[in-house]
Order: sequence, then structure tokens, then C-alpha cells
Amino acid sequence: MTATETHQAIDAVWHIESAKVIGGLTRIVRDLGLAEDLAQDALVAALEQWPREGIPRNPGAWLMATAKHRAIDRLRRTARLARKHKELTYELERERDDSTANLDRAMDDEVEDDLLRLIFTACHPVLPAEARVALTLRVLGGLSTQEIARAFLVAEPTMAQRLVRAKRVLAKAKVPFEIPVGEERTARLESVLEVIYLIFNEGYMATAGDDLMRPALCEEALRVGRILAGLTPDEPEVHGLVALMEIQASRTRARTGRGGEPIVLLEQNRGLWNHLLIRRGLSALERAEKLTARRGPYVLQAAIAACHARARTADTTDWARIATLYRELATVAPSPVVELNRAMAVAMAEGPRAGLALVDALTAEPALATYAMLPAARGHLLVELGRLSEARPEFEKAAALTGNARERALLLDRAAQCVQ
Repeated sequence: MTATETHQAIDAVWHIESAKVIGGLTRIVRDLGLAEDLAQDALVAALEQWPREGIPRNPGAWLMATAKHRAIDRLRRTARLARKHKELTYELERERDDSTANLDRAMDDEVEDDLLRLIFTACHPVLPAEARVALTLRVLGGLSTQEIARAFLVAEPTMAQRLVRAKRVLAKAKVPFEIPVGEERTARLESVLEVIYLIFNEGYMATAGDDLMRPALCEEALRVGRILAGLTPDEPEVHGLVALMEIQASRTRARTGRGGEPIVLLEQNRGLWNHLLIRRGLSALERAEKLTARRGPYVLQAAIAACHARARTADTTDWARIATLYRELATVAPSPVVELNRAMAVAMAEGPRAGLALVDALTAEPALATYAMLPAARGHLLVELGRLSEARPEFEKAAALTGNARERALLLDRAAQCVQ
């Protein structure tokens, strides 16, 4: 294997194993920042040794064992945590001469619990939303600071500071590395799902920049969501979120034209949809609905996405059912955005006049004052009603509100088409 191939293999191993290693180390040292530093030390050691000695049979176990060695060295240098020093020294001495089989077992010990603890720690509500997103991508997605900064269009030093602050906040708040139970777990799970969906949405419809989508972020959100679903098999909302992301991700190839221009849902070539992802999404939705009689927000959104996925053509979409599902969603998770989406579903089911009445009722909503989709929706319905002179300024307003260059171009094109 060439040096280049070895480094590519190391990158792949790190992407797969880093979360497990960081999770295992955090359980031991009880400090997420220190655990990440130790894991990075192990990665550096791999980059130095594997090109010379070859990739070990169980690279994940090698990384974990190496990181544990680094933990002992660091604790010995610092004279802190005397009790933990003693415990880790004993563990290290016991494992130092272990066979590869024992390293395999060491890597497998409590891996699932460690990953679940890591997810709940990275997404702790004590952190602001942007810090939770960044930290989740870092410790669970295995993305570098540079990659995260590029994904969210901020400078790398800014993102580095954000990550450092997040770990300091967790340390200062003494957030326990544990799986919460009862009501606390329910509350924390909401934060976890929110973070995963924020990551996915930023990939699915970028808030700024020149590209409509950032597929890598969608892939990372899906990967973390699938991990969480495997770790919490009895949580319907987790399966609901995975179902929603699978179905939405299935449309990726159809959402843009050859020049990168956006193609709206009703105009997409459904032959380009990824039917494997659709089947996975529908399966996850079925599992979620079997687990609960009272559907939560992610299960309901997945059910709405499933209506589109099941329609072979745009004309056969069951808009009446979608409007009903949005009405149910509005009772479970009320928000002006949900009401706007319901209004558009009503417009498709009952006609643009009925939809416009609902949209007009939202124009004074403060939460939608800078939301580009409100004037865009109003412009669309005005076009349907033949009121082109009124539609044009709505599209222009929407274009001014969006930060995404591709979306802005589409809206300005719609405005230009509004001629009597």
C-alpha cells in the first residue's frame, strides 16, 4: 500500500471510529475536551506509525489503546486527578500486553452507551444551538474545524473559538457524561433531534452562499440520525426524524438542474429520486408509527414527506391528507412556519383563493417578518389567481430576504415573469 493509500485509509478509519474513541475516552476522563485531545494524539500516532508498520487488524481498538496510553502519560505529567490516575494506570498495565483479541473486546465494551452519552453531551441545552451543531459535527461526524467552518461559511478561527468555548461551557457546567433518564431524557432528546435536523436542513437548503445544497451535511446528519436510531430503538421520534431525512434526501439529484438552478418539488423529475432512500424512509416511518399512537412532530413531518414520496406524479399527490397532517402538526408543534405550509397545502387541495386567505392572515406575524418563504408563497398564489402586478413585488421582497444566491436567482426570475 502506498503512503497516499495509507493516509486515505487512515482518514476513512478516523471518520468511522473517532466518535467511538472519543466516547470511550470521555467516559474515562470525564472531560470531552481532554478526550478529543487524546483522540487527536492517537490519530497523530497513527499517521506516524501506520505508513511504516502497516494498518493494524483492528484500527479502532489500536486508536483506543493508544489514546489510553496518552491519557496515562498526560495525567502523570499533570499531578491532577490522583484517583483517576491510579485507576487508569491499573487499566493500562493490565492491557499493555493484551492480545489483539483483548483489544477487540476493549473496543467493544460499552461502545453503544458511550456513543449515546456522547450524543447527549454534545447536544446539551446548556450550549447555544450553533455550538451544539458545531460540536456534534466535530465529535460525532469526525469533521475537521476547517470543514465545519467551510460548511457554515464562517472563518476557521471563528469556528475554532466556538468549539473551544463549547467545551469550556460543558466543563464549567460540569455536565455529566451520562444517559439521562425520565423527563430529563425526554427534554434532552428534543435538543438532540433539533441539532441533527438543523444540520440536515442546512445541507438541504443552505441559508447562504452560492450553492442550493451542501450534501455532505445531509449525509452527516443522516449518519448521526441512523446511529441514534440504532441506540434508541424504542423512541418513535428518532425513527420519525430518520424517516423524514431519508425521504427528503431521496430528492437530492432532482432538486437542481444542470447549471445548479433550483427545481421546485412539483416540477422535479421523480425518476431521479433515490428509491432506496424512499424505501428506507417509509420503513422507518412504519416503525415509528407502530411505536406510538400519538404522533410527534418528526413522525408527522415524515408522514407528510411520505405523501410526496408515494405519489408517482405531482398531480396524484394527496394534498387533502397533507393539509390534514399539517393541521395535526400545528396542534403538536405550533409555529407560523407550520401554518404557512398548511396554507400552501390547503391551496393545492381547495384552490389558491383559500390558501391566500390563510397566507394573508400570517403577514402580520413577527416571526415571519424576515422569512423569505412568506412573500414567495404569497407571490405564487397571486400568480395562480392571475394577479401578476401584485405578485411581482412579493417575489422581489422574497429575493431580498434570502441569503442563498441560487434561491435569489430563482425568485428574481419568477418576478421577471410577472408581466401582464
